[in-house]
Parts: sequence; C-alpha cells; structure tokens
Amino acid sequence: MKMNSIETTPNICGGSARIVRTRIPVWTLVTAKKQGLSESEILRSYPSLSAEDLVNAWQYARAHQVEIQQEIAENES
Repeated sequence: MKMNSIETTPNICGGSARIVRTRIPVWTLVTAKKQGLSESEILRSYPSLSAEDLVNAWQYARAHQVEIQQEIAENES
C-alpha cells in the first residue's frame, strides 16, 4: 500500500507503515512527536526525511489511528 511517501511492505519493518525509501515507521515518528520533539528536531534526528515526509506521516497517522496506536502499544511492551 502506498500513500504519498508512505508504504507498507510485508517483510520490511514488520509490515508497519513507513516512509518510502527508509526503514522509519510512521509509529516511530508519531511517538517522537508525542514525546515533545518538534518537527525540526525530528528532521535533525532523521536526516533522510523531508518536511513533506512528516506531513505525509501525520496524514497517514490521522487516517489510521487505530493501527498506529496498536503499533505504538506493541512496541512499548
């Protein structure tokens, strides 16, 4: 599945939605934002990302809230 710069591939990142051309899952970015990192701090932490990648990640997270919350919960335990 592909949404702008978001894709899911079964054998990459456990099938989690991720930024195209990276192994950075959307749930990781959402977690960083919830922990208080600004978008500029996230971009500094992940230099391969663009501001557009973050816009697409937030859009995907809003459209797939249950999926993202489930992945966050699974990765916190």
